[in-house]
Amino acid sequence: MSQIDVVIFDIGNVLIKWQPEDFYDRTVGEERRRNFFTDTNIHAHHEKIDAGASLPEMIDSLVPQYPEYAAELRMWNDNWNDLAAPAIPHSVHLLNALADKGVPLFTLTNFGHDNFPLSQAVYPFLTRFDREYVSGRLKLIKPDPAIYAHVEADSGIAPERLLFADDRADNIAAAAARGWQTHHFTTPRGWADRLVAEGLLTEAEAAWPAES
Repeated sequence: MSQIDVVIFDIGNVLIKWQPEDFYDRTVGEERRRNFFTDTNIHAHHEKIDAGASLPEMIDSLVPQYPEYAAELRMWNDNWNDLAAPAIPHSVHLLNALADKGVPLFTLTNFGHDNFPLSQAVYPFLTRFDREYVSGRLKLIKPDPAIYAHVEADSGIAPERLLFADDRADNIAAAAARGWQTHHFTTPRGWADRLVAEGLLTEAEAAWPAES
């Protein structure tokens, strides 16, 4: 019998791809994208969205500062579901398999409070969590230990009974330091193997015809 009470999923690069550079390379070209990302430091601004700032308000504040990139900045909001895409099919299969078996599922994700519902509308599997710990709502962001403490206090589940998958080593290290069971996500196959090893899924339930 598994010693895990809850499986916790990160979202970006675990369930849906988060590489916004790909979208801009397709739409404005690699050189323009590179200049846009460097000149505006857009990833640093996005961290503020993950920490609780409003996405549309953030973009509105940046456009006057970088008028030459007004169109690209508007895309960050208006084309959100093109930036945070596509779904990672094998990971989604694993999430659905766990949910269908009645395994309790949480998400612990660095995600803005404005854009998380936009992604849920496009990806219904993001509504299958029993509890949603979204950084933009909590105004706490991984790997701050406070966000992990919040999950523990809110759920009432002992750290060692939580299994957490995240693609970032710093987020995993912070969880492990609190006693969580962790999995550094690199491929869906590796995550599937871990879920099978924990007795949460059978090999057949975790199987996928090709690597995703």
